[in-house]
Amino acid sequence: MALDGVFLRHIKKELEQKLINSKVDKVYQPVKDQIILGMRSREGNYKLLISARANSPRINITTSTTENPKVPPMLCMLLRKRLSGARLRSIIQPELERVLMLTFEAVNELGDTVTLQLAVEIMGQYSNIIFIDENGIIIDAVKRVDLTMSSQRLVLPGVKYEMPPKQTKLCMLDTDAQEIINAVESLPKTIPLSKALLSVLQGVSPIICRELEYLTGRGHDVFSNQLNDEHRTRLSYFLKRDISIVRDCSGVPCIITDQSKKPIDFTFEHIQQYGSGRSKQESESFSELLDLYYSKKDTLEAIRSKSEDLTKLLSNTASRLIKKIYIQNDELKACADRENMRICGDLLQANLYRIEKGSDECEVENFYDNMKPIKIKLDPALSPSANAQKYYKSYRKAKTAEQVLRVQIEKAETELEYVSSVMDSLDRAETVRELDEIRDELTEVGYLRTKGKKQRKDKPLPPLEFVSESGFTILVGRNNRQNDRLTLKDSDKNDLWFHTKDIPGSHTVIISGGKQPDEQTILYAAQLAAYHSKAKNAGKVPVDYTKIRYVSKPQGAKPGMVIYVNQQTLFVSPKLTQKKRLIFL
Repeated sequence: MALDGVFLRHIKKELEQKLINSKVDKVYQPVKDQIILGMRSREGNYKLLISARANSPRINITTSTTENPKVPPMLCMLLRKRLSGARLRSIIQPELERVLMLTFEAVNELGDTVTLQLAVEIMGQYSNIIFIDENGIIIDAVKRVDLTMSSQRLVLPGVKYEMPPKQTKLCMLDTDAQEIINAVESLPKTIPLSKALLSVLQGVSPIICRELEYLTGRGHDVFSNQLNDEHRTRLSYFLKRDISIVRDCSGVPCIITDQSKKPIDFTFEHIQQYGSGRSKQESESFSELLDLYYSKKDTLEAIRSKSEDLTKLLSNTASRLIKKIYIQNDELKACADRENMRICGDLLQANLYRIEKGSDECEVENFYDNMKPIKIKLDPALSPSANAQKYYKSYRKAKTAEQVLRVQIEKAETELEYVSSVMDSLDRAETVRELDEIRDELTEVGYLRTKGKKQRKDKPLPPLEFVSESGFTILVGRNNRQNDRLTLKDSDKNDLWFHTKDIPGSHTVIISGGKQPDEQTILYAAQLAAYHSKAKNAGKVPVDYTKIRYVSKPQGAKPGMVIYVNQQTLFVSPKLTQKKRLIFL
């Protein structure tokens, strides 16, 4: 990811053009390491997103909508109290460091004008958002750093704020191309030119250093202390170009995609090292590019963060059930020898007169197997009759155990199937509302306990809706409770119902409206059912389909669990097209 010091300089310029002298109108904290400031100015209203996430730190103007917690975190309330109504007066970036200092002019509780700052540090896993008062003292931070985490730099309330340690590298704002080339050639070790540039230049990412090497060597490898005259000339030319871009902030927001058009990186200039067509300008602004690149990733990560406890609960439950089934199957195998115990008891009972008391074994003819001789072990301390009764008792015990074990194994397998279906719903959840419904479901069936007062329940989410090319509406359940409503309450008995065969997944229904769906619609519905299942990434997936009239729910079954008959099976590739999602945030 290329949110380096140069890219941040371009972001700073955009923010200054739109946000300087604007007022902080609202403050949100959707997740623990992300702050959103609603900024109001004469030109319009903007949302400033500041993220300190390890794998997606950034600051940019955003247009995306995020879900906020019902109860704001403490830091959010503190920022609302101190920053609401404050004006953004300046944005400072020390050289090309990945730090922006946002300075606000605010009014304190006594009516005095004070200066407050937000230090936005974009440094991978060490990224942070630090709130600082007029005396340079830390008020609070998104990530507090104490002595157990670092002995070099503390980030705690009441501690004097210190800038991150400055890198001893050349800054393109006050360095020329020849100085950079001299620094590269003076390195003691022979290393690739890209690594040499990365070690001597401040604020540039690996992708820019690789691009400079690629352009210098015309696509061939170049090493730090093996530069010839042509290398020096070409490197000097491209360094001067980049220096000009840095000083003038004249870069363009470019995104780099892989062969499948999936974004893999971004930067402030067109990149040639990946070949033609892989680097292109996707956005009008750098903020828009970051939104495009990170929005879906941030949403999914927020969902994963909020669902950690559910994932852990379901994973532990599934592991426990798998272990239980394994042990009980072993015990069931041990019961398979019960018929031999009964036979031994019958043979002993028939030959009591031949068995001497105190013997540890006897040999008799097995009238169950053509009178073949068989040796039977005995307990010398018991009489022949008591030994026979002992075998009968073991037989009855094994028979009873087998009956109980079969019931227990079936029950555990049913529960494991249910847990797997909830895990599948959890993997596919894309909003906090969907997570809340899954949480409510697990509370309802007893996997979670209700904490505190009962909160007002939101209106249930609707199913996902799709439309086939021939105009049939296809509905897909998001979770087990929604699957039950869709299949058992909201659909007509003649509608077609789809589900992956023996694989956890969503209930999918074609709303037929009294008409017979065409083959293309049936195929599309099967593909949707496969896509919204645990087999989403498989090649070919078996999908059963039948009419709703043939689907029923066993008494006492958990949510989403149904049985069906008269089904047909299609083998399809999971597919998602013409998507129409009904999501209410």
